[in-house]
Amino acid sequence: MSRRYLFSSESVTEGHPDKICDQISDTIVDTLLTQDPSSRIAAEVVVNTGLVLITGEITSKAIVNYVNLARQKIAEIGYTDGENGFCASSCSVIVALDEQSPDIAQGVNSAQEIREQDSEQIFDKIGAGDQGIMFGFACNETPELMPLPMSLAHRIARRLAAVRKTGQLPYLRPDGKTQVTIAYEDGRPVGIDTILISTQHTATIGEITDEAAVQAKIKKDLWSIVVEPVFVDLDIHPNEQTRFLVNPTGKFVIGGPQGDSGLTGRKIIVDTYGGYSRHGGGAFSGKDPTKVDRSAAYVCRYVAKNIVAAGLAEKCEVQLSYAIGVARPVSIMVETFGTGKVDDQTLLDLVQEHFELRPAGIIHTFKLRHLPSERGGRFYQDVAAYGHFGRDDLDLPWEQTDKAELLKQALHKPLSTVKV
Repeated sequence: MSRRYLFSSESVTEGHPDKICDQISDTIVDTLLTQDPSSRIAAEVVVNTGLVLITGEITSKAIVNYVNLARQKIAEIGYTDGENGFCASSCSVIVALDEQSPDIAQGVNSAQEIREQDSEQIFDKIGAGDQGIMFGFACNETPELMPLPMSLAHRIARRLAAVRKTGQLPYLRPDGKTQVTIAYEDGRPVGIDTILISTQHTATIGEITDEAAVQAKIKKDLWSIVVEPVFVDLDIHPNEQTRFLVNPTGKFVIGGPQGDSGLTGRKIIVDTYGGYSRHGGGAFSGKDPTKVDRSAAYVCRYVAKNIVAAGLAEKCEVQLSYAIGVARPVSIMVETFGTGKVDDQTLLDLVQEHFELRPAGIIHTFKLRHLPSERGGRFYQDVAAYGHFGRDDLDLPWEQTDKAELLKQALHKPLSTVKV
């Protein structure tokens, strides 16, 4: 029997209070790793009306002016005029940082530097920075192998920010949210059921002062300038049955940290797969790559994406778990939801044979400590908004499908007994 259902995912713009915090936290990560690749970082940020609090635990040789760093990122996001109750130049920035606990640090302290000439034994000496479970996912619904609802929600959110920054829609303000509901039949997307955009805006638009007229203007502009261009290169499009909702409360003038407080790590589903796949619960932003919440989630995506790219499954979810101070994963799981071209145990054997899953090996493979310096001082801050996965606008090492052909060829060769 055919099954039809709806599935929704949301995204937020870079001016959302939680995303402001994620971006400041990851700007801190970029800055510290650029100066000192061995920095240990767990940076948390809180924002509210006129206030930024930077807290957490950091051990680093880097010299950083955290106040200036926060102000620069807030200005880049777009909070510069003060009319939102939050302004880069006038907000209060409080810094309250400690060093990393030595009890936590000892799990990864045995070998600080990972170099090209390092041996396999070095990877075994550096344990995970904490215990935890991580998931990665990929599916063949989109060219970037992401779930369609999440892909579209991010596309619309990025477009919403772009037309604000270019001045194409000058009345828009930095805070915004998007949500897309997709109709599925038998597990495949067949239509766009609902598109929802909530965007901060000025109280008036030119000579338009009536609230209803303002909202009508916004809705019309968003459809033609934001939504329609998103679908130009896609096979699936909105139709006359698609609902389009804009600012359902009637207006969205007070936004950003004045409208709601923000906190680092509170948008973990937006950062990943929009609820389409499971999540281990750990946030990414503000953490250096010894934290497996971040680095292992990246390698889980890498594994899952290469399996799907190889045509070995239509959907793939990978789970890893770690113990603090222990290098090799405690557990590894591969789930293809009945879409695998071979059984899941065979895929698990391939994963253990061909992917480096030890934290030090992941850091080495993806160059996670050195990417900020290699890319001009910014890397992690660029994935802190609009998702860490499926980003075709960024060159992300965990988004490569360089092992897809290897996996296909390996099916015809005997597997070794080495387990990573």
